[in-house]
Amino acid sequence: MFDSKTVQLVSDPVAPMLLRFREAAVEICLRGGTAFLLVMFACVAIKHWLADPTRITLLLIVVAESLTVGLSLIVRIPVRRDWNPVAILCSLCGSYYFLAVQLAPGTRIVPEAVGAGLQIAGVAWQIFAKMSLRLSFGILPANRGIVSSGAYRFVRHPIYLGYLVADIGFLLVNFGLQNLLVYAGQFVLQGVRIEREEKLLSDDPEYRSYRDRVRFRVLPGLF
Repeated sequence: MFDSKTVQLVSDPVAPMLLRFREAAVEICLRGGTAFLLVMFACVAIKHWLADPTRITLLLIVVAESLTVGLSLIVRIPVRRDWNPVAILCSLCGSYYFLAVQLAPGTRIVPEAVGAGLQIAGVAWQIFAKMSLRLSFGILPANRGIVSSGAYRFVRHPIYLGYLVADIGFLLVNFGLQNLLVYAGQFVLQGVRIEREEKLLSDDPEYRSYRDRVRFRVLPGLF
């Protein structure tokens, strides 16, 4: 007969294999779905741009979203991920919100060049922040290793600052009720994502030390 210890030794190797299989399946679905949605969005945005080549903000939103979600196709698998339903919902909606953006011409609150300039500044900051992270980013909140150099010397979530600047640039040139609601919802969702990320990372003593050194999350002096 097998005692309880023997049974445990036999059954234990199965659980990690099933867990890895589940995580691999989730990765494949997330990355495959992301690629498909991004390509579809890019095709629609470029079609609108071809109809009016002066709307540079349409091309820049494709670049911005490619950096935001496209690069998630090549990131490393995290050490620990937040599987809380609220975190998953906010992360997915906060990442794929661009599918609800109205691409047809809206009200130009500022000139196209001003909005495009803000988008370029936001994208440039995102690139700097993501270069600081290298492959330590993704859609769902996760611990992919603590980074405190580069853009992370200034705020704890500099990528979100880049998102904010680029989104405001697009909204000001393509203003309308739908886009206002989409971006307002996006900003709320990003706030929830930040809260979930901080909760997850706060279990790591290295992150707690980093949090004590860098006071603000996204906006220096405000948040």
